[in-house]
Amino acid sequence: MIALLLASVCLLTCMGQIAQKLAVESWRGRELGWLTQLLSPWLLLAVACLGVGLLLWLLLLQRLDVGLAYPMLSLNFVLVTFAARALFREHIDARHWGGVALIVAGVALLGLQS
Repeated sequence: MIALLLASVCLLTCMGQIAQKLAVESWRGRELGWLTQLLSPWLLLAVACLGVGLLLWLLLLQRLDVGLAYPMLSLNFVLVTFAARALFREHIDARHWGGVALIVAGVALLGLQS
């Protein structure tokens, strides 16, 4: 149950971040009013994903120490890096990939503790 909650929070948070990026990309080069921007489908999806992610995060915190749960959310850096590369064709340099590897190693070490 805890692993499923953690995975859900990470995925929803990542999806929310990607939807935010897609929202601002859809505004690029267009003169849109603030209400049109606020009602953007991508922005609404971002708010929904982040909102549900927050609710699941609260459930997770009821079951797991924050000192263990919060570092696990660093997996979002990994997921967003892969999404940025795959969806937006962003260049990821070797130093960034090294950081991703360190995050994965750190999460793996924390996972052994639980």
